[in-house]
Amino acid sequence: MNDKATKGMKVRRTVLGDDHVDRAEAVKTPLDAPFQELITEGAWGTVWASDAITLRERSMLTLALLAATGNFDEIPMHIRACARTGATPQDVAEAFQHVAIYAGVPRANHALKLAKQTYAEMEADHG
Repeated sequence: MNDKATKGMKVRRTVLGDDHVDRAEAVKTPLDAPFQELITEGAWGTVWASDAITLRERSMLTLALLAATGNFDEIPMHIRACARTGATPQDVAEAFQHVAIYAGVPRANHALKLAKQTYAEMEADHG
């Protein structure tokens, strides 16, 4: 593993948790291995590994961008990651307020719905 990949895997595990990463790694095949390497090095080893802003701020930015672009499938995963990055439910709500104003109310509304469902699931799991 190169330096970006090693650093990326460490940050990925910090943000998403070992269980999530272990599940993703267990189902990796030759078809998606290059993609997994790309996101581990690029997203996690470069962008998320930068110390220019905090992991909390990165969580808020990521959630806002996912919602603004309509990429809702990854929102629950990143809501769960907030428990490790320090972004609070209030931080997430504020990020989605920005989405409502700058990208559209329907997208923010759907993102909030997903956040509420995910927080409820998290509460039930750790209740």
